[in-house]
Amino acid sequence: MRHFAVVGSGPAGFYTAEALEKAYGGADSAGARIDILDRYPVPYGLIRFGVAPDHQSLKAVSKRYDKVAENAGVDFIGNVTVGRDVSVAELLELYDAVILATGAPHDRKLGIRGEDLPGVIGSAEFVGWYNGHPEFADLDPPLAGSHAAVVGAGNVALDCARILSKTRHEFEGSDIVGHALDALDRSAIRTVTILGRRGPHQVAMTPKELGELGHLEAAVPEVEPADFPPVEADEALDPGLRKSVTLLRGFADLERNKPKRIVFDFFAKPVAIEGDGRAERIIVERTLLDDSGAARGTGETYAVPAPLIITAIGYSTSPIADVPFEGGKFVNQNGRIGDRLFAVGWARRGPTGTIGTNRPDGYEVADQVAAALPPGSSDNRPGAEGLKPLLEQRGVMPTDYDDWRKIEETETGRARPGSPREKFVRHQDWLQAIGR
Repeated sequence: MRHFAVVGSGPAGFYTAEALEKAYGGADSAGARIDILDRYPVPYGLIRFGVAPDHQSLKAVSKRYDKVAENAGVDFIGNVTVGRDVSVAELLELYDAVILATGAPHDRKLGIRGEDLPGVIGSAEFVGWYNGHPEFADLDPPLAGSHAAVVGAGNVALDCARILSKTRHEFEGSDIVGHALDALDRSAIRTVTILGRRGPHQVAMTPKELGELGHLEAAVPEVEPADFPPVEADEALDPGLRKSVTLLRGFADLERNKPKRIVFDFFAKPVAIEGDGRAERIIVERTLLDDSGAARGTGETYAVPAPLIITAIGYSTSPIADVPFEGGKFVNQNGRIGDRLFAVGWARRGPTGTIGTNRPDGYEVADQVAAALPPGSSDNRPGAEGLKPLLEQRGVMPTDYDDWRKIEETETGRARPGSPREKFVRHQDWLQAIGR
C-alpha cells in the first residue's frame, strides 16, 4: 500500500487527495492511504478563512470535500504544523510522497513609503478578521473615519469594499463572525475608494462580484466615464472581461442617492502613505498605459483621504525549511519540487485562478505521483502509523475528522438567528470543543 501526505486542507489539498484516491483504485480500494495535514484543528483553509462570508454558495464546495474525507482511504490530521512539529524530511521518510498544498496566506507588500503605518492592513489580515481567522481576531481595523481605500483590481479588493459597505441586514444568512459584524455595524465609513494602477480593460474582477455592487442597500458604485476607451474596443476582450467592463460602464448611469459610495479610481498608482503617526491619506500618481500595456507614471500626484487602507495586490506562500522557495512560492517544475516532493495550488503557481482552478492542478500532480509510484507497488513506508507516535512523543495532539464534526456541531449551535454558524476564533476554543 502507498502512503501519501498532503500538507494543507484547502481546495488544492482536497482536490489532490480526491485525485490520488481515484488514481490508486477508488474508495473501496486498499491501494493508498492519504493523510491531509493542516496546522489548524479544522479543515478547509481558504474556504473557511478566505471566501467572503456572504458567499455561502461558494463555501458550499466544502460538501464535496466532506465526501473525500469520508472515503476509507483518506484521513484528516489537524493541529500539526509542518516545519515545526514535523519536518518535510521526516514526512518523506514516513510517506511515499509529500504534496505541499499550503496556499499563499501572506500579503504582498506595496513597497512604498509609509505602508507600515497603523491603519494599513493587508487583505489577508482584513479578510481573516471578518472570517474568524485566529491570527487576526484582534485586528481591530480603524473604522471611525469616513474614508477607506482598497488597493487592487481583483475580486479580493471587491470583497473588501463590499464588506465595508454593507448594512447589518445584508449580512443575514452569512457566517461573518460576531465581533466583525458588530464593528462594521458601528463603522463611520461612507466612501471606499478602489485604486487600480491600470484601467477598466485590465481588471481581474469577475462579473458576479462586480454585479453585486449595483444592488447594495446603502452604497452605490461610481466610475469616471473618461477612464474607459471607446465602447467598440470592448469587442476585443474575452467574454468574461467584456461582461465585467460592461457592468463597470453601467455604474456611470446609477443614481447616486445612497449614503455610501464605492469609487473606482483607475490609472492610480500608490506612491506613498502619509499621516501623523498613523495612516491618514494615500498619495497616488496618475498613470498612462504604454504600448506594452504597462502602467507608466505621469508625474501628476494627488491625495486620497483614507485612515483605513487595505492592500489587495496578491499573496505569497509560507516558506518551509529545506524546501526551495522563490518569488512567493515553492520552486517546482510542473508541480515537482524534488524526489517524491510536490506542490499544488497557490504553493505551486502563486495566487492565480479561482477555487476551481485547483482541481485540474491537483489531478495533474496526482497523475505525476501515480506515474512515479505505480499503483500496486510499495516501499513499505508506515504513513500515519509512524507519524502519530512521533507527534505524541513531541507533545502534539492531532485532531481528526470526527473532532472537526464535533467542532462544527458546536459552532452551528452557537449561530445567531439566520446564520449557519458562529465560528470559534481562538485555537483553545476549538480544542475545548472536543474536550482537549
